[in-house]
Amino acid sequence: MANLKEVRTRIASVSSTQQITSAMKMVSAAKFRRAQNAIMGMRPYAAQLASIVADIDIEDGVQTPYHEQRIKERVLLVVVTSNKGLCGAFNSNVIKEASSRLAYYDSLPSHPEVKMITLGKRGSEFFQKQKNLVVGSYDDLLDNPNFDDIVNLCQSIMDSFCNKEYDVVEIVYNQFKNSLTQILSCEQFLPVANKDRERVDGETKTKNDYIYEPDKETIMRDMIPMTLRSQFYRVILDSLAAEHGARMTAMQKATDNATELLKELRLSYNKARQAAITNEIIEIVSGSEALKN
Repeated sequence: MANLKEVRTRIASVSSTQQITSAMKMVSAAKFRRAQNAIMGMRPYAAQLASIVADIDIEDGVQTPYHEQRIKERVLLVVVTSNKGLCGAFNSNVIKEASSRLAYYDSLPSHPEVKMITLGKRGSEFFQKQKNLVVGSYDDLLDNPNFDDIVNLCQSIMDSFCNKEYDVVEIVYNQFKNSLTQILSCEQFLPVANKDRERVDGETKTKNDYIYEPDKETIMRDMIPMTLRSQFYRVILDSLAAEHGARMTAMQKATDNATELLKELRLSYNKARQAAITNEIIEIVSGSEALKN
């Protein structure tokens, strides 16, 4: 059994750690609330915009440069992690998925060239170890997520696709569901997929009928870039909300574990103290009996 001094030292250490994790949980909770409100406010707009674009019939020859399907010779992966740790498996899951995508493209017979753009220091530090893979790191965007800055990055990616620098653009990130759950997602950002009509009970769902002014082609060429920019911004907000939720949950678990460990240490301390007192009593009684004899 550890002596009293060792147990007291451990109790002080664990107690200090408990205070730190509890404070970090409170900070993450405040940030999580703001991030949650942001993504919840963004989702209806992004969903409605995507729904309108999906209803526009692109099978009648109305196309945009963002719909162009090409042979996958050059692939761009956009990997969104976090700038800080202590958020459970949040970053490791994204890194594993991105590594899996790299392995997938490497296994294809055509061996397409894969490049990567990272947002978040955790992903940047990991993938920059691979030579000539990361073509851009935008970690500062996550510290102060500004719509204009994020849209500028999105527009540069869209321009690169239109200029045929890349044939496919995919985004790997954690989608926010709630404070306890993050959904690991890998979405094709470009080219825009021609989605099939939704089917309900085996029948094709009727699309909405719109009146186009000035014309369908002009509407498409304006709405597709707008939809892509809003989708990219939604991804960043999703990742931020998922990050703060994961960190809040991780710090709560760490605080709970510290509380349980403190209970065990205090019990060990009391046992060690009682054993020390008992030994002293035994020594005193033994000495007294020896004097009598």
